[in-house]
Amino acid sequence: MRIFLTLFRRELSAFFFSVAGYVIIAAVTFLIGLSFVSLIALLGGEPSPKPVTELFYQTFYFWLIVLLATPVITMRLFALEKSSGTFETLMTTPVGDLQVVAAKFSAALFFYMVMWLPMLVCLFILRHFTSQRALDAGMVGGMFAGIFLVGCLFLALGCFASALTRSQMTAAMIALVLGVSLFSLGFLAKAIPVAAQWQSQVISYFNLFEQMDNFARGVVELRAVIFYLSAAFLFLFLTLRVVESRRWK
Repeated sequence: MRIFLTLFRRELSAFFFSVAGYVIIAAVTFLIGLSFVSLIALLGGEPSPKPVTELFYQTFYFWLIVLLATPVITMRLFALEKSSGTFETLMTTPVGDLQVVAAKFSAALFFYMVMWLPMLVCLFILRHFTSQRALDAGMVGGMFAGIFLVGCLFLALGCFASALTRSQMTAAMIALVLGVSLFSLGFLAKAIPVAAQWQSQVISYFNLFEQMDNFARGVVELRAVIFYLSAAFLFLFLTLRVVESRRWK
């Protein structure tokens, strides 16, 4: 555990002691604020039967943040160390491959969740000036549960992409392509009605939009939780195998 915490602090300091980390937080804060301004302008002062958290998920801002921020967060995790030559030095120390992958992923996930904290400020403002139940505990809890699970999956994609190459830009592009492909499957799952065939039922698991709408309403479905966690573990397992492959060379 001590080794993991040391690696975790090392990776976390790379986010918070660099300009890039604060640029990411500033950009996400701007997009979150812009999304809420757009929602208020769209509602035009009229009451909405839907909670503001659900309305936010139905905009393109949330998915834009996830698709663009996660590759930028993860692109340096393995690629930068490989290009700078510190990765081999790290791996010759008495640390396990699993500890390295877990620490890098955990640090990226922690930074990702911190990145979303400005949304709470927007919710407080809406709570103060409107009649929206913006701070209902169930809705806020469901909202951040959805943010966390989506982040686990897309950050795991980014970790896998970063482990494949020495170039940060290449890692970011691979992660972006994988993320957009998964996002496109969500559109396909939304368009195809669920039928008795197993193919249709499998595709329905990728209906990211319906799952996020449920989270925004405070509904946490076990099926969605299992899907996100199992997919994230799959890509982390692939990342571990890529890291271990250096022994075969």
